[in-house]
Amino acid sequence: MTERLEFTESAFEILGRKWNGLIIQSLLDSDRGSLHFAELSRSVHACSDRVLTVRLKELEDAGIIKRVCCPDNGKLGYRLTEKGSSMRPLISEISRWAAENI
Repeated sequence: MTERLEFTESAFEILGRKWNGLIIQSLLDSDRGSLHFAELSRSVHACSDRVLTVRLKELEDAGIIKRVCCPDNGKLGYRLTEKGSSMRPLISEISRWAAENI
């Protein structure tokens, strides 16, 4: 039981950090599967660029996103990893719950 609580605590530590859920949602909604920093900044517009940079690094360290070089223009972008993509049902359920209850 204690091990399960530790895993749950770790998950909430990642998702509970301000902006992380919106960053993940933005990447899940991306048509290309990746977004440039400026696109993420516009998507999570109330987040400062400094904080966005910190959050992206945290998500990268957690194995949820990875930095990629976009072949179309050579710019740096961000893409969900397999681990990050596996959060789709969770993020969708949170969005559904929010729409119904908030």
